Amino acid sequence: MTTGQPPTDLAGHGVLITGGTKGLGLGLATAFRAAGAAVVVCARNAPTAELPDGVHFVAADLRDPGHAAAVVNAAVEHCGRLDVVVNNAGGSPPADSATVSPRFVEKIVALNLLAPFYVAQRANAVMQEQRSGGLIINIGSLSGQRPSPGTAAYGAAKAGLANLTRSLAMEWAPRVRVNAITVGYLETDDSAAHYGDEAARAAIAEAVPMKRLVRPEDVAAACLFLASPAAAFVTGADLRIDGGGERPTFLALRDESDGP
Repeated sequence: MTTGQPPTDLAGHGVLITGGTKGLGLGLATAFRAAGAAVVVCARNAPTAELPDGVHFVAADLRDPGHAAAVVNAAVEHCGRLDVVVNNAGGSPPADSATVSPRFVEKIVALNLLAPFYVAQRANAVMQEQRSGGLIINIGSLSGQRPSPGTAAYGAAKAGLANLTRSLAMEWAPRVRVNAITVGYLETDDSAAHYGDEAARAAIAEAVPMKRLVRPEDVAAACLFLASPAAAFVTGADLRIDGGGERPTFLALRDESDGP
């Protein structure tokens, strides 16, 4: 059964989405804007695709603490307040752990762990002063919950982000809620770079219990839920949007050994 976005009304809310100019981030910005929120997105480079009407762009490198604070300040100035921050910016190209440079590792950890921390710190300072508080959502990955060969630094950073989410939720409650969304195999315009050609992606989708890859709108629905009154008591949670998860390897090996 397919459902649309939850009927969340976020009129009057200010939302900041990092990495919000393409892929998942753009999908999140579109959903929050459709729910009535004032939305600011940021990225290091100007967007190549047209942003939804009313979405405001700020250029920033969030690995720089000064840039991270400035982005939050810009969101407050544009929206008049800051109710939701989605730490979506992140990622990593494949890299051999035996030979990868220290500089590469530092940049990947900075983007996927330190940058969300810097943004969250400044956002918390703003939200703690608001009567209604606020919500911070950290976008995680399956790579942070299982071995991540080929992207070890990325996986380690995402594992750290999951722990950071739980720690900040305890420190900043009750006024500020902090939650994570762990995203499974995601279908975007650059899926081929991660999962291979169309046949490979179809095989991956077949292995998912829900028989398809995660779509940006699936993650957006989860974000809107966390931003709604229905989730007012939810903090420190990690909501997995993965269509049921990965099938254990031993089952495939067992089935192969059983033969026809």
